[in-house]
Amino acid sequence: MAKLICPRCMRVFNKSKNGNCPECNLNPSNVYEFRNSDEYLKKEIPRVLKERKKLGLSGLVGGLEFVIINTELAYLPAAVNEFLRYTGLDFITAFEDSNYLTCVLQRTGSADFLIRARKDKKNPFLQFNKYLKSKHLPNTRLETFVFITKDIEKYFSIQKSRGVRFLTNDIIRNDSFSFIQTIPSSFTGNSIGFIQWHSKPDNFITAESKILNWKFKKPNRKYLKNIKQLDHAATRVRAQDRDAAIIEFMELTNYNFDFALYIKPFNSITNVARLTKKDFAMVFTSGITPYGSEKLAGPTEKFIQSYGTRVHHIAFRTEHIENTFKAIKDDGMKFLIELVGSPKEGLKQTFTVPSKNTLLVNEYIHRYKGFYGFFTKSNTTLLTGATAKQ
Repeated sequence: MAKLICPRCMRVFNKSKNGNCPECNLNPSNVYEFRNSDEYLKKEIPRVLKERKKLGLSGLVGGLEFVIINTELAYLPAAVNEFLRYTGLDFITAFEDSNYLTCVLQRTGSADFLIRARKDKKNPFLQFNKYLKSKHLPNTRLETFVFITKDIEKYFSIQKSRGVRFLTNDIIRNDSFSFIQTIPSSFTGNSIGFIQWHSKPDNFITAESKILNWKFKKPNRKYLKNIKQLDHAATRVRAQDRDAAIIEFMELTNYNFDFALYIKPFNSITNVARLTKKDFAMVFTSGITPYGSEKLAGPTEKFIQSYGTRVHHIAFRTEHIENTFKAIKDDGMKFLIELVGSPKEGLKQTFTVPSKNTLLVNEYIHRYKGFYGFFTKSNTTLLTGATAKQ
C-alpha cells in the first residue's frame, strides 16, 4: 500500500479512501507520496531562507558554543574521566546549582562540553530515553546544542511568535549570560539552546553557583595533543522525519542544508547542515524507507528501535590519525571499525564502541590538505555498516 506524507505535520500514513491526513486533516491535493529524496527539501529550503530574512532571523544566530551531555548521577565522574582520557578536552571547573551538578570541559578552538547530572527526577527528555538499550540509563543522552546569539531578546520574541516552545516561560538571565532552550524536538529528541554572553565568554558560573572542590586529572598521554576540536555530531532520526528534522533545525538556527549522501545497501541517508565550511556541522542520519521489519531495516533504523532518536556520535578532528588511533587502542579503547579512507579520498575516519557512561560513539576524523568535504561514499558506507555491531 502506498505511503503518503503530510507537508504540514509530516505524518506518514497509508493511503486512505479520501486521502486526507489523519493527523491534521490536510486536503489530499496537498499530500504527496512519501519517498525520501531531496525533492521536498529543495522546494522548502528557499521558503525557509526567505522566512528567516523576513522575520529578522538571518545573522541572528552564530556558531556552536557548547553541548550539554546529561548522565546518571553515579556515572558523572566516570563520564568526565572518559572525555579527559580519550579527547583533547581539559577539565576547567565543577559547580552545583539548584538543578544540576555540572563539570565544564574545554579545548581551545572547540565548542565547550558541559557534562552534568540532574539532582531531581524532572527530566523533559525522559520519553526519548525509554528504549530497549537505553532505558537502563533513563537520564543519559547528549541533550542540547547551544548556539551563540547577539540579541537573545529579539530571537526569543520572534520564535515565540512563530509558536516555538521553550523549556522555560522566559529567558534565564544573570550577570554572566542570558539563556533559553527549546523543548526536545519530537523529530530528534534534541533541544536547541541559545546564549548571549554579558561578561567573559565561557563563564558558566553565576551568583547561584556553588563551586565544587572536584579534581579531575588529565592523563599524561602524548597522543591527546593530536585530538582537536569538535567537528560534527550525528543524530539518528526516523526516515519519515528526515525532512522535518532538517527544516526545523534550519528554522531555529542560521544553518543551511548542504547535501545528502544515500547509502542504499544499508537503507541510510547521511544529511549535512552547515553554517560555513569551517564551522561545526550538524548531521542527520535517517533511513531511506521507514522501519518495516528487523530483517529489512538498515543499521540506522535498527539503532532507533534500540536507542530511540538521539545523537549517535560526536566527531573530533584528529592529527596524525594513524599513530593516534594505535595509541588510543593501546590505551584500552575498543572500536567498531579500523581506520577507513586515504589521503587521496581526503579523509580518514573511525568509530569507537559506544560509551557505557554516555551512550555516545566517538569518531576521530582527519582531513587532508584542507579538504572540507564531509564524507566519501566508501567511507560512509563502511562506517554505517560498522554501526550494525552496536
